[in-house]
Amino acid sequence: MSSYLEMVDAPEHVKKLTIPQLQELAGEIRTELIEGLAKGGGHLGPNLGVVELTIALHKVFSTPKDKLVWDVSHQIYVHKLLTGRKNRFRTIRQTDGLNGFALRTESEHDCFGAGHAGTALSAALGMAAARDKRGTDEQVVCIFGDAALTNGISFEAMNNISHTTKKFIGILNDNEWSIAKNVGAISGYLNKLITNPSYNKLAKDFEGFVKRLPKGDLALKLAHKAEEGFKGALSVGLTQNDVTLADGRGGFGNPILFEEMGMRYLGPIDGHNLPLLISTLEFAKQCDHPIVIHVLTQKGKGFDAALKFPEKFHGLGSYDAKTGETPASKPGTPPAYQDVMGQTLVKLCKKNENLVGLTAAMPTGTGMKHLEKAMPERYFDVGIAEEHGVIFAAGMATMGYRPVVAIYSTFLQRAYDCIHHDVCLQDLPVIFVMDRAGLSANDGPTHHGLFDISYLRCFPNVVAMAPANEDELADMMFTATKTNHPTFIRYPRGTAEGVPVKAEPQLLEVGKAQIVQTFTNNGKKKVALFGLGPMNTIARKAAQQLAGEGYDVAVINPRFTKPLDAAAHETYGHEADLVVTLEDHVLMGGYGSSVLELFSEKHISTPVVRIGWPDQFIEHATTQDELRKKYGLSVENTVAKVKAQFSEVPVKVTRLVEVA
Repeated sequence: MSSYLEMVDAPEHVKKLTIPQLQELAGEIRTELIEGLAKGGGHLGPNLGVVELTIALHKVFSTPKDKLVWDVSHQIYVHKLLTGRKNRFRTIRQTDGLNGFALRTESEHDCFGAGHAGTALSAALGMAAARDKRGTDEQVVCIFGDAALTNGISFEAMNNISHTTKKFIGILNDNEWSIAKNVGAISGYLNKLITNPSYNKLAKDFEGFVKRLPKGDLALKLAHKAEEGFKGALSVGLTQNDVTLADGRGGFGNPILFEEMGMRYLGPIDGHNLPLLISTLEFAKQCDHPIVIHVLTQKGKGFDAALKFPEKFHGLGSYDAKTGETPASKPGTPPAYQDVMGQTLVKLCKKNENLVGLTAAMPTGTGMKHLEKAMPERYFDVGIAEEHGVIFAAGMATMGYRPVVAIYSTFLQRAYDCIHHDVCLQDLPVIFVMDRAGLSANDGPTHHGLFDISYLRCFPNVVAMAPANEDELADMMFTATKTNHPTFIRYPRGTAEGVPVKAEPQLLEVGKAQIVQTFTNNGKKKVALFGLGPMNTIARKAAQQLAGEGYDVAVINPRFTKPLDAAAHETYGHEADLVVTLEDHVLMGGYGSSVLELFSEKHISTPVVRIGWPDQFIEHATTQDELRKKYGLSVENTVAKVKAQFSEVPVKVTRLVEVA
């Protein structure tokens, strides 16, 4: 790190730097981002795009008193560098290192935690309302991306802002991307604001005006007067002919969208022009009405590779800091689960004209890129709008189509009521493929998909599956197309098991487990290991070790969490001396819980040991193996748990001594 970044240990240090010094600081920060993330990876592109904006925010506002609320908050790395965390920056997203998102327990400068899009406007408005109620004077600034405007929560918040407070600053960080390229009418609307000649001219006029603003009361009067004139001029930028609503009114005409919501609109302005950003933010501080500043930024600015491949560099693993090249996969590396899903979907779509694919702004991460490329007419991207996406799929299902909805497990939580009310209640044959069911280790608790078995198994009509390998994933997808009920398939992030995928998938019997290994019945202590999904590999390895130590071990692949194979579980529950369930999911209400419920109903007294994630939010780490080992989702812990269950050695109890 060179001079200016080394000087900044707290936000107040930013305020002491001149404009030329701040511009030098911006360059140093970009270098630190590019070099600092090269080894461990992270959200490089989004952070390169907000360097000047973040510096300007800390030049004008004073955290932690003033509140900076970041939507999603994956673009908060620069903020972390400027708020006393630069010495730990290269630990970001690694074990015991900085979190990759805003985290209230990490710093007082992170006023609101996040990891999912669309929450910032609501949270910031709540803070502003609390401030008004208690009569304090802190500023509340919400930084939200253009992608967040595809999320319904953002519009719910905007609808309420002017009704709730007179003092609110929103900054629309517009880089035309979420993870993939933005889609839909909102993206088109913002593009019109950017490309319309009237807007561009007005933006330049305003830039010149702000640069000349004097200080004091006169500045405030001039600012209000100029802003009102600017607002009126903006209203002619788009006419009623651009979009006509059903009642004949212009959709994006006079006045513009944000003004209709009761927020004064200013922009678009250059998000990399530090003097302009600072002057505009100073102006916004004085406004006595809610204001939104439309800031144009360039995702990946300062790094050619990130500019060339913005989707790839949104979030990635290690790369070469000079070229941007990422390490090639080693020969023989199994494919990623999402690619198996995407490739299988293309095959199935070619044979079934009623199959379609849908994702919520995650075509690459979910594997839907394969369908988009091969059969674009069968592919839908709804943007960051999971609720809409689920109901959209339900609507298609009523018309005879079979939608395959690819959404990460953690993001599908947002559409919980839609799953219940619009899909399951109507028993519609929508297929959900849930990537990242399990850990997303680097991302941490906002992205871990550890709750879906619990939140789905209580719904009637559900068929829920978890493949033990990539070939079984293909079988489950094919089976789902033949199942006339809401169907959910959960699978983990990353590379699969290395099992070859058959040329033609096999139809599975719904609710039927696979017996991988039976008892030998040679009189040894009998242990039945039920390993769900990727935990079946751990069960099989544990079985080998236990067999070598004299145990008679059966291994079962449950396949289905709903309906549960009652016959298989009862059979091994009666035959075994010990039943062990293994799941990549929280124990609370998960697969193991369903086995306990079944045993209780059938009066099976065989002890059950459950291995899974504890009743807590799991932190981030460099690898999922580190976290699995720490929390006992491992071969070693499985073997130890079995041996402890049969041990006759009394458990040592530690005495608690009260200290007066």
